[in-house]
Amino acid sequence: PTGYMENSISYSAIEDVQLLSWENAPKYCLQLTIPGGTVLLQAANSYLRDQWFHSLQWKKKIYKYKKVLSNPSRWEVVLKEIRTLVDMALTSPLQDDSIHQAPLEIVSKLLSENNNLTTQDHESIIVAIAPLLENNHPPPDLCEFFCKHCRERPRSMVVIEVFTPVVQRILKHNMDFGKCPRLRLFTQEYILALNELNAGMEVVKKFIHSMHGPTGQCPHPRVLPNLVAVCLAAIYSCYEEFINSRDNSPSLKEIRNGCQQQCDRKPNLPLRLLHTSPDLVSQEATLTESRLKPVIVTSNEIHVEVERNNTANQKMTANVGNGSEPNLIDCLMVSPTCSTMSIELSAQADRILGCYVEILKMLSDYDDWRPALASLLQPIPFPKEALAHEKFTKELKYVIQRFAEDPRQEVHSCLLSVRAGKDGWFQLYSPGGVACDDDGELFASMVHILMGSCYKTKKFLLSLAENKLGPCMLLALRGNQTMVEILCLMLEYNIIDNNDTQLQIISTLESTDVGKRMYEQLCDRQRELKELQRKGGPTRLTLPSKSTDADLARLLSSGSFGNLENLSLAFTNVTSACAEHLIKLPSLKQLNLWSTQFGDAGLRLLSEHLTMLQVLNLCETPVTDAGLLALSSMKSLCSLNMNSTKLSADTYEDLKAKLPNLKEVDVRYTEAW
Repeated sequence: PTGYMENSISYSAIEDVQLLSWENAPKYCLQLTIPGGTVLLQAANSYLRDQWFHSLQWKKKIYKYKKVLSNPSRWEVVLKEIRTLVDMALTSPLQDDSIHQAPLEIVSKLLSENNNLTTQDHESIIVAIAPLLENNHPPPDLCEFFCKHCRERPRSMVVIEVFTPVVQRILKHNMDFGKCPRLRLFTQEYILALNELNAGMEVVKKFIHSMHGPTGQCPHPRVLPNLVAVCLAAIYSCYEEFINSRDNSPSLKEIRNGCQQQCDRKPNLPLRLLHTSPDLVSQEATLTESRLKPVIVTSNEIHVEVERNNTANQKMTANVGNGSEPNLIDCLMVSPTCSTMSIELSAQADRILGCYVEILKMLSDYDDWRPALASLLQPIPFPKEALAHEKFTKELKYVIQRFAEDPRQEVHSCLLSVRAGKDGWFQLYSPGGVACDDDGELFASMVHILMGSCYKTKKFLLSLAENKLGPCMLLALRGNQTMVEILCLMLEYNIIDNNDTQLQIISTLESTDVGKRMYEQLCDRQRELKELQRKGGPTRLTLPSKSTDADLARLLSSGSFGNLENLSLAFTNVTSACAEHLIKLPSLKQLNLWSTQFGDAGLRLLSEHLTMLQVLNLCETPVTDAGLLALSSMKSLCSLNMNSTKLSADTYEDLKAKLPNLKEVDVRYTEAW
């Protein structure tokens, strides 16, 4: 009979598959031999016929191997069948992911159902399936098997010879560990196995270098995000037991209040907490020092000590009235004399932590990876238990130092918090921060690099004056030039309102040679500023083309410009550095920067000081959204030319919404056009 088959044929019922090749045979036909007869399948062309032929053969053999390997009798026979199965997958002309994945899944199921295999059997099976792993990710159950092997036999040659190319492929090609968590776990265990070798971290370092490549630019964009994801997950696992018991542990609000409501919590805390005894509170006025009554609860994994004296408790409870959960760093940012916190991990967790923090340090040493690494670590991705762990923050300090030493803005800007009320690395490692273990050297380094780029702004200085004025003055007193400059800028920009504080800053500056010299320069600038702002001089001024920042500074220092309302710097060579001179012009209303090198840093400074500016021409300047967004504070702007800049449509809409007086706008040759 011809036509469509009325009943399906199971693959297991097919005894043989052949191509019809005799003379006068129907074209493009396959012959299937089944119990009771044969079936002919006719395709439209030879390509489709051959595809059917190889597919049917593949399915038939896969069912055979599934049946054979589902009931193993002798393991030498099983191993032989696995090798034959792998060879069949490698030699098949079919191009499909399932061709290689199906054998891996069969072997994975075999291993999961037979837990009594010897170590030698394990290694023989891994070596047998190794060719399939060169171009395919292992399935989840197989990852579990590999993890177990890494833990139990970290020094096995299989780890180096077979697992290395598999992990390299995972790191280069995996797009989302969230969908494949066991791939991440396998990678994590593989790296720990490398660390167990005799050379230890040197082997890990060579592996990281092999992933980066010998050139200055890593050719694989997914390697760094995947490595960071593995590091973050491993570090999180070190504190996992304590994190999982947060319901039983004191909340941040309780830490801030001195944990005086101990009875309201469950007793089984993995925590040792020392707090002020309630029966001593009434004696605070008469006792100079309160005795601490300890409440001790132990854990085999984590040991935490928190100490607070009465002064610290009063300081922390002063601002609690709103009942909200406080920020971790706010809770811990108390003087070291008032607060000590230590976390002790188990030996295994300590080894894991040391290994993966060391990897983060290695990653920060690669110049091309540092911008992306800084971005991945902002906002702070570590649990609060890690931030309270002295060993962790001390080791991670190297990474933060590398960020603070990098002159690229996209790197060191990640030291700051992403938004108001959310602390960043800058706050964490500042004097008084939970991670600060020096006299402010790292803090001074961070401030220096931030001030050197685009953060010489009132907002940044104001935050330092409100939160870090004491450390700034102390470091200035010790001759730190960056902090001396900070104090001078606070005086110059009128950041400090209190007269006594101003006098104290002046005394601090005059106590060192570098401070005295910079304060004298400040006084000279202030005298020049008064002369510059004295009424008189031209109302309009145009600089010749090719003028530089130095030319502008020389011109403005030559007389009075208190009446200057219109300044054109078009087609000159001025940069953002000239913004420091422009903000001293009190009457400036129109500014033309057409075809200059004026950038984002200058725009930020102008937006804070020239709030009365009405007309601004930025045509053909290198400004971007980062600087243009700062213009939203210049409410007097009536005319704004952003022709041929890197303005985006979203930023344009944002500016239109925030600048109510804006009437004339030029956005030609931009994304918003």
